[in-house]
Amino acid sequence: MKQFDCFGLDTANQCLLRGGAPIDLAPKPFAVLRYLVENPGRLITHDELLDKLWPETFVQPQVLRTYMLELRKILGDDAGQPRFIQTLPKRGYRFVAQVTEGEAAPHGRRHSDLVHGAAGTPAQESRRGPVVGRAAEVARLGTLFDQAARGARQVVFVSGEAGIGKSTLVDTFCDQLAVGHGTRQDQGVRVARGGCVRGIGGKEEYYPVVEALRALCAGPDGEAACRVLTRMAPAWLSFGPEAAAGEGAETGTGVRHQRTLGDLCSALEELAAEKPLVLVFEDLHWADDSTLHLISALARRRAQARLMVLSTDCPRHGSSEDPLKGLKHDLLMRRLCVEMVLAPLGRSAVLQLIARELDQQALPAGLADFVMQRSEGNPLFVIAMVEHLIAERVLARSAGGAWEQGAPFPEMEAGVPDPLMRMIELEIGHLSEDEQRMLEAASLMNVAFPAWAVAAALERDAVDVEEACDGLARRLHFVVRAGRDELPDGSHSAFYCFAHGIYREVLYQRQSSARRGRRHVRIAERLGELFAGREASVARERALHYAAAGDMSRASRVLEDAANDVAEAGVC
Repeated sequence: MKQFDCFGLDTANQCLLRGGAPIDLAPKPFAVLRYLVENPGRLITHDELLDKLWPETFVQPQVLRTYMLELRKILGDDAGQPRFIQTLPKRGYRFVAQVTEGEAAPHGRRHSDLVHGAAGTPAQESRRGPVVGRAAEVARLGTLFDQAARGARQVVFVSGEAGIGKSTLVDTFCDQLAVGHGTRQDQGVRVARGGCVRGIGGKEEYYPVVEALRALCAGPDGEAACRVLTRMAPAWLSFGPEAAAGEGAETGTGVRHQRTLGDLCSALEELAAEKPLVLVFEDLHWADDSTLHLISALARRRAQARLMVLSTDCPRHGSSEDPLKGLKHDLLMRRLCVEMVLAPLGRSAVLQLIARELDQQALPAGLADFVMQRSEGNPLFVIAMVEHLIAERVLARSAGGAWEQGAPFPEMEAGVPDPLMRMIELEIGHLSEDEQRMLEAASLMNVAFPAWAVAAALERDAVDVEEACDGLARRLHFVVRAGRDELPDGSHSAFYCFAHGIYREVLYQRQSSARRGRRHVRIAERLGELFAGREASVARERALHYAAAGDMSRASRVLEDAANDVAEAGVC
């Protein structure tokens, strides 16, 4: 255990602790921090850090800046007056805090809190049991529900990237409500769920709301729910699309009613007065505006209500025009909602998930590290990687029935499991051809990519490409704007990151070898133009691009020229 200030770096379990409590930290930022902490007091150059963490792989140095920003935020560090990480401009970083050795916390208690309950009881009873690694989040949802059950209405957004475990977390929480304990069991709970569907939000208003109302009326307590709706919001009992368009419904007296938010809010509050009501809306990023207006209205009403609105969504980074982001921002500012952003799983939770998938506690040597590196803690990716290794017979059953390594683990660029490939291809397929070409060109620069490189690969205007990349970062959850860089000629170019390396791999592999080769060459040539007179400083990057294009002679020539320039400079 490496200790500094109030933090502990448990290298055995790959966990960062603050005051003994684990902190969510993705694998790559953890690796950066670990290398700095293990080399305190000395300058760690950009090249040393890149070579150590990304051997034999070209990665833009800008990605380090992104990780440093994340680490400083977690550590509470100030770049201007650093307590932990000092930046030496254009050179690298130095870890300036005093580091001491300490004993690691017992794995069975603190670190397993992520995958066990407070008393150390396993978080799941079977291989396909409840969510792994989210005990704290499930407990928090329980606390928020208890507040709602006492009359303090709650609006909760569970956000995170695709596959991070949002729906599984909500499923686990709802299962606990169904089983009940303490006061929850005594008073009973109504749970109604509706899901948003891509493409329907712009065509059918209140789609997830209607689905949830159907579930209420068809449930075991359906007659009581229908009576309340008939009395207070009769138009909402008509579930056809004509009612959604504003036709309303007729009562027994022939009077036609219109759907209004006020009627529905009052009816839901009346239902919640009988017993606590939980409305679950999944994939809210695809919701229609009317559904968002209902959530806004429910959050802003001042009367007490035993009501909880719980939704899941994939955030769209940086979009000021996104209605959902605007709603969340406004409600958060007014303290009318709670947002829970799910981070990737830590190593201990990934170990637990792999063990559950294989139904054995003793794992083959190296399996956890391989899956952790490939999945970066995304639960869906963890499961897909394990299934992929089994399908490829890298993992095979022994004579005794246990899973063991049957073949070497594949190279990191050896491919993406088919289920993930199909999921990501489906997302990409909804983009225009021009947007797909831009993302493919971006993948040539690895996880972090600058706009100028995309422009060079496509032979496009750099300003137009940067504007287009900004648009993608606003709309897509897997592309994030990470900052701006000053180029040697004094101009500036924005750079971006793929949220997960697997997205980059899919985009890279879907291009033909010939097309990739041409684009790699254009980027290498543009690097030479940008660093004219200083070509030696980017010789390695240019050589990697030429090599990726299959032009080994030019790759060798670039490196030889750089070596000669360095030798001549040394003589002078």
